[in-house]
Amino acid sequence: MNLLTLLMVSGIIFIIAYFTYGKFLDKKLDIDPNRPTPAKTMADGVDYVSARKPVLLGHHFATIAGGGPIVGPISAVVFGWIPAVLWIIVGSIFIGGVHDYTSLQASIRHKAQSIGTIIKEYIGNRGQTLFLSFSIATLVLIVGVFIILVRDTFVAVPEAATASVLFIGLAIVFGVLVNQLRMNFVLASILGVLAMFASIWIGIEFPFHLSGTTWVIILLVYAYLASVLPVWVLLQPRDYLNSFLLYGMIAGAFIGMVIANPTIQLAGYTGFYNENLGYLFPILFITIACGAVSGFHSLVSSGTTAKQLDNEKNGRFITYGAMLLEGFLAIIAIGAVAYLSQADFAARMTDLGGPIGTFSAGVGFFMSHWGISEITATTFTALTASAFLMTTLDSATRLGKYAVQEFAENKSSFFRNHHIATLVIIIGAGALAISGTWSTVWPLFGSANQMLGALALLAITVWLIKKGVKAWFTILPMVFMFLVTLSALIALMQANLTKGNYLLTVIAFIVFVLCIFLVIEAWRAIFSANKQNPPVKM
Repeated sequence: MNLLTLLMVSGIIFIIAYFTYGKFLDKKLDIDPNRPTPAKTMADGVDYVSARKPVLLGHHFATIAGGGPIVGPISAVVFGWIPAVLWIIVGSIFIGGVHDYTSLQASIRHKAQSIGTIIKEYIGNRGQTLFLSFSIATLVLIVGVFIILVRDTFVAVPEAATASVLFIGLAIVFGVLVNQLRMNFVLASILGVLAMFASIWIGIEFPFHLSGTTWVIILLVYAYLASVLPVWVLLQPRDYLNSFLLYGMIAGAFIGMVIANPTIQLAGYTGFYNENLGYLFPILFITIACGAVSGFHSLVSSGTTAKQLDNEKNGRFITYGAMLLEGFLAIIAIGAVAYLSQADFAARMTDLGGPIGTFSAGVGFFMSHWGISEITATTFTALTASAFLMTTLDSATRLGKYAVQEFAENKSSFFRNHHIATLVIIIGAGALAISGTWSTVWPLFGSANQMLGALALLAITVWLIKKGVKAWFTILPMVFMFLVTLSALIALMQANLTKGNYLLTVIAFIVFVLCIFLVIEAWRAIFSANKQNPPVKM
């Protein structure tokens, strides 16, 4: 098969799914365009701010599209590209998209509160405590993994490091110009995009060559500052400018692949067992995280996106649509390496520092087919990928701070402090970043992240059942995700114990136990509700 056929078929399936299964979800969720959203009924000019559909899509997509749709699929093709592609398509449509969309709608029906708060209402205080404990552990893993990935990318592609540092400064300047000096938004956007391209050129001319340890320290400091500073200083302008990078890279890679139109060289299927990762089931399904389904998305949907949604009818476009777009990005990530032989792929993974460097080289090769130099295209892609990673890194640190503060509510004023709550996440993530390589930590992150998705689906299912909705469209994905992630955690505990990775073994055990207790709590809540309460309208 050639690569163009794969891209076209995947894209058409995603479009059909958006207009068929997406509409079906609209009906099941009883979408009402005339029902005011919290962004309007609770507008405060700070958190609850109504955003236009394209703007909110940019924010949501830039936040959820971290390194997951790149790192996961490229890591998983060791089983062959066919099982990876099939899981991405099926998972995005029937599990990931459902998870993201229902998380958003459940949140806005509860004043844009978090999934943790929804669990408190429908499952109880103990359920909320367990969920928040699980969320904090997962977010520590996410921050730790993405620090490792950014570190490896900056060491392997120092040109991207220079450009990324300049890009942070550019985002701060953009935020000040727009929010404080009230500069014309369109003019500021044009200047911002031009400055982004200038930062790429400067990066190529003056690459930063620093050690991996130095980058870990710098990134920890960056994540801390991004968490405690006002959102308009860094996060909002970064998300907005990032969206141009994301769309530009996807379009550039797609056009380059269409022009090059190579034949797929990578093996379609290599076997059920891989020496480094383990068995295809369950490891494939937790290795490909954000490209098919990600629990982190539920925190974003119910954390920031829900507070900005201007109309319920736009929810499908922003969340279900963004998940399908991310699935297509995951297909492009596979395409970026599928033209290589198995031996060349393995060599690039070693020589270029892992999936991000390999992805950047592949996309850079394809983009060079439409006229720009390969090194410029590779640096642009690495910068974009780094922007993906750093957006997730800073957002996850901030969401972790919120989770620690919510956990400490009515328990400890000390841990409700912004700086202390942030340091809890930073210290845990720093220990992980120093103790493990990305390939060691990634499966554990994938398990915890996918388990978070299963728990979010569980909370949504309880809500739907209590409202009298036949919730098989969330129950089936939830059951599958529990089977996958519990199996994966058992396998990872055994593997890490054998290798002497005791910290990762303990974390996997804690995640496993927390999950089991929460499932028991939810089970009690469902049967208690069925006995005591008749269904009510959504």
